[in-house]
Amino acid sequence: MIETLTKRADFLAVAKARRQSTPGFTLQARRRAEEDSAALRVGYTCSKKVGNAVARNRAKRRLREIARSVLAEKGRPGWDYVLIGRPGVTATRGFDVLLEDLDQALGKIHKARR
Repeated sequence: MIETLTKRADFLAVAKARRQSTPGFTLQARRRAEEDSAALRVGYTCSKKVGNAVARNRAKRRLREIARSVLAEKGRPGWDYVLIGRPGVTATRGFDVLLEDLDQALGKIHKARR
């Protein structure tokens, strides 16, 4: 089950952990404490550098959809993920390529520090 991150403290905690950049977005991830390990949680963010409200919302919709597609299968329970949109790229990059980017970024995040 995928939950959505809503609290600023959760976003800040994830920002201090692992990070993997792709051409379409940046993925941040952290493993939560063992007592909180029930669900996989995901957050999405796009700064004003991405564009106006319409452009930011479009980029976040695309990030939500790729997360729904890829993290449901390859995400790990007990982890928090944050997808950060990139200016001029997240909203226009091919959807299939974004899916591949997330798949590769997850592989690198989970391969690191084993």
